[in-house]
Amino acid sequence: METIEKSTLEFIADLAKNNKREWFAANRSRYEAAKKDFELFVQSIIERLIPTNPILKGLEAKSCIFRINRDIRFSKDKSIYKTNFGAFIVRGGRKNGDKYTGNYIHLEPGGNSMLAGGSYMPPMPWLTDIREKIADDGDKFVKIIKNRDFVQFFGELDGEKLKSAPKGYTNDHKFIEYLKMKSFVAIRMISDKEITSAGYTDLILKGCALMKPLNDFLDTE
Repeated sequence: METIEKSTLEFIADLAKNNKREWFAANRSRYEAAKKDFELFVQSIIERLIPTNPILKGLEAKSCIFRINRDIRFSKDKSIYKTNFGAFIVRGGRKNGDKYTGNYIHLEPGGNSMLAGGSYMPPMPWLTDIREKIADDGDKFVKIIKNRDFVQFFGELDGEKLKSAPKGYTNDHKFIEYLKMKSFVAIRMISDKEITSAGYTDLILKGCALMKPLNDFLDTE
């Protein structure tokens, strides 16, 4: 079973301290090894998810993994490289993150690693559909996010909210607090020790399984 090598976390930690083109060039071989390690792990997770998520069949890890280079064109932070490895496992790859739900794996040493899923800032047509679904079948939505195992693993659902009821809904609606949400995200923070342990794969797979009912609900197509 694939695991994440300690050297992968060490590379990311060192990159955070030496975020310069010259250092990266001198440590290119370390980057390639870490990237390959992460890619193999993500691919192993994809393959294990296919039996319950057949839509992922044929999906390649490289289409899910985000580039290490930052887009600094409109950012005040001119750091060249990201100080994490991230992959969004979703049908069609990361480019479809604004269309469908998925599972996001994030490696960032120092207690900043996570497993997340759901829908982050869905475009308005999708958000409108989600709100209509909650309005029509809110009891099912609440049952999913209040499931004991889900709460034990992820805690409360995370997401920015509107200050008042969205258009078409009243403040006394039974599910108004969920209808106000602009994102519907579940997050589990993961320690460095957990990442390099033999149980990391099982931890990710458990989280993905617990996430699936939420993802299925939020996917409106």
